[in-house]
Amino acid sequence: MASVRGHALITGGAGFIGSHLSEALLAQDWRVTIIDNLSTGRFENIQHLVSDPHFTPVIDTITHEVVLDRLAGECDVIFHLAAAVGVELIVRDPVRVIETNVLGTHAVLQAAARYRKKVLLASTSEVYGKSNKVPFGEDDDRVLGPTTKARWSYSDSKAVDEFLGLAYHRQMDLPVVVFRLFNTIGPRQTGQYGMVVPRFVKQALNGGPITVYGDGSQSRCFCNVQDTVRALLLLAENPEAVGRVFNVGTVEEVTVLELAQRVWEGVERGAPAIALPDPAKRVVFIPYDQAYEPGFEDMQRRVPDISRIKQLTGWEPRIPLQQTLAQLIEVALT
Repeated sequence: MASVRGHALITGGAGFIGSHLSEALLAQDWRVTIIDNLSTGRFENIQHLVSDPHFTPVIDTITHEVVLDRLAGECDVIFHLAAAVGVELIVRDPVRVIETNVLGTHAVLQAAARYRKKVLLASTSEVYGKSNKVPFGEDDDRVLGPTTKARWSYSDSKAVDEFLGLAYHRQMDLPVVVFRLFNTIGPRQTGQYGMVVPRFVKQALNGGPITVYGDGSQSRCFCNVQDTVRALLLLAENPEAVGRVFNVGTVEEVTVLELAQRVWEGVERGAPAIALPDPAKRVVFIPYDQAYEPGFEDMQRRVPDISRIKQLTGWEPRIPLQQTLAQLIEVALT
């Protein structure tokens, strides 16, 4: 068997980002083991990798201590992506979100510390809350709503993940890198838990209308998963990233209403056989209270400052939103 560069363990490896990360590592001659309980990940995301002798899927939960201990002891680096995600899941099942994120991360860090393995810890732009200081810098203050609003439980659970990871680094000298993801999109992402882009694409290809929550003025920055994965690999290989927090995302800002319009434009170009509704009937607005829960609060803008990762690694996104939308439409039609 050919030599390998190293052995990576990916928690949540059957998920959207984890499956793309697996592909990228295998292409760079890494051995890859993934662990996923398939609660949100899907085995079909990694089915095409199973025949690779350097790829090992483990279907289990990361809180299964005996299994995780063995996997941590065998690997060189851990990419901790396993988490409960999606606004709809946060509102519907906050106990699962909090326990999965906090207890899962604690289990990973304990196992990593046992064998002194490097950990790249996935966090989220949600930790910035509803701060008006845009773009968000890694050392900016956090502004959150009250604990009576379940919507903020995900933000706090991931913030605790970060605190834990950085505490393990400071107190035990564990090599930990924290990266905060900003709306990563691409093939294999589903709209199951409210992910906006796959939901919009599916609705448009079904003839519409696209349902926009709120008034559509809220803005986001959508980064292609290939760009995101490239950032993670650069952070993993750079020793100066240890003990630090990095934003990972694009700075191409778009409102949700404009996103819906761009999806329709992409469908018009990529799927001309689909009969499009009249422009006035292509978008339907749904109040937040109806889409989620009474009193739901959203982040109005979510834009990253990526100067830190760019200065350290030279990374910046390469794939524009329109190209990603065209890719997603093409994949959905196959």
